Amino acid sequence: MLLGLMAVPAHGRALDVERDLCHAVSSAALGDDAMTGLRFSCRGTPTAYQQGSLWLRTPIDGSGPHRGLALMVHNSRFDRLAVGFSYADGATRWQQVRSGDFGSHWRAGGQILFEAPARGAALTAVTMRFDGISGHRFVQARIVSKDEAGMQSAGMAAAVGAALTLLLVSCIYSMSLAVAVRRQYLAWQAAWAATMLLWGTLWSQTHLALVPAMAGAVTAQAGTFLACLAIAVATASAVTAVERGTVPKGLRRTALFFGVGVGLAGVPLALIRGGSLAGLADLLGLLVIADLVAVVAYLGWAWRRGSIEARDFLGAWGLPMAVLAFIHIVDVEDGFWGGGSKLVVLVAATWQALWLAAAATRRLAHLRIERDHARDAEAQAQRLARRDPLTGLPNRRGFIDSVTPLLDRARTDNLPAALLLVDIDRFKSINDIYGHDAGDVVLCGIGRRIERWEGPMCTVARLGGEEFGLLTIGMEGIILGRFAESIRRGIAACDHSEAVGERLVTASVGVAEVRPACDFKQLYRLADEALYDAKRGGRNRVAVQRHQNSAGLPSGREIAVSK
Repeated sequence: MLLGLMAVPAHGRALDVERDLCHAVSSAALGDDAMTGLRFSCRGTPTAYQQGSLWLRTPIDGSGPHRGLALMVHNSRFDRLAVGFSYADGATRWQQVRSGDFGSHWRAGGQILFEAPARGAALTAVTMRFDGISGHRFVQARIVSKDEAGMQSAGMAAAVGAALTLLLVSCIYSMSLAVAVRRQYLAWQAAWAATMLLWGTLWSQTHLALVPAMAGAVTAQAGTFLACLAIAVATASAVTAVERGTVPKGLRRTALFFGVGVGLAGVPLALIRGGSLAGLADLLGLLVIADLVAVVAYLGWAWRRGSIEARDFLGAWGLPMAVLAFIHIVDVEDGFWGGGSKLVVLVAATWQALWLAAAATRRLAHLRIERDHARDAEAQAQRLARRDPLTGLPNRRGFIDSVTPLLDRARTDNLPAALLLVDIDRFKSINDIYGHDAGDVVLCGIGRRIERWEGPMCTVARLGGEEFGLLTIGMEGIILGRFAESIRRGIAACDHSEAVGERLVTASVGVAEVRPACDFKQLYRLADEALYDAKRGGRNRVAVQRHQNSAGLPSGREIAVSK
């Protein structure tokens, strides 16, 4: 065997296939013990091994027994992986995993751990045998101490667990928002978070705790498809977040075209096991970059057109795009506890999910504030629509709204009800002599005086022109008459000298008293008749009509006029 490379130090090192490992190719039918008859080459790259076995071997530099050495290999597409630890006494101890059965060797972060058996002899070499592997470019392995391997596995498990938990929360939250506000892009966002959650679960091998039979190539192939699908769904989420018409149709279609292309490319990439996989992976990388450029151009255009959603998506996509650029420039596959670029992508995806969820929440909070302001404005408009703009009293519409519950209460409790119509005497002459401004001053003064009688048993309003109304329940007979008289006298006592000088302003009051209460229209008709009686009687007086019957309809007429 030819082992011309420098031996690997025992303290730990990442293994590069073309730099640190010697290789050999054999038939898959050969047993592991046939390693001694193979010729290993330490130059060039291995070829024609997809249908057979690829052997990768590295010597271990050091003297004495190595009781704490371990080999960590990333999961990739292979049928079987056997690891042999060779010792100075000529013995080789083999451990193996195969697709569908990783046993206790799997670790979080897509890694497989093989620990060197403790023996009295020195460890001299480590050999990996891959049966049916897709490509040597996908082999990532590290030799570390057992303590370091345990620490890295724990750190990886914690990081992956936190990222997956945040993705799950984001998925549920985004879907809840999508259902609540019925926004399409939020549903796409939830689907993207779910896809990334599933991808992260498969890549990290967390699912093997529940479904151990999915170990190996099935998981790797499904992960490839989900990675492509996640990019397609993310593209759809970004595109649908911007309202149609904000961005030219051509740019929108281009972004969707590349997104769909990446998603469809995931199907053959997930199924291929041959040597062309590496070349197709490179083409996929170019397609992903094109998709990112198209999406950034799309969102940038929308942002310039004032789209808040586009601004939020650019902020969310900033870190993932920087990460993709970084991992294409800097080799990080052996960093981050062995998680490499995939762990970085998972963390970036978590950032993106949280950013989008926070942005959607902030946007919805602003919309809720705007909605509350709109509702307040609408309520204010409703109140103004029921108020007389001059006197501030309720107008006829507001008066009807307020008298309805009072009349219902009067009917329920069998209480008397009375409507008082107040009409200012000879008001037209005030406008003709002193002007409409003076008339408005008189109306406002009388309105302030009438407003004093507003209460739980009485509601007041300006019904139009110089006519005011008061509806009260619970008063009848002499008490009601005294109440009406106090209103007449109170109006006559108002001081309008600044507007009309010494002129006395009086009012006539028509009172309709019924028991039990009838509807407002009938009550108004009766009060209007009483008001005419007061006018015909000489003005500045009170006229009362009293009606009583079991049906609440007038059966007789009693008129009382007072001055």
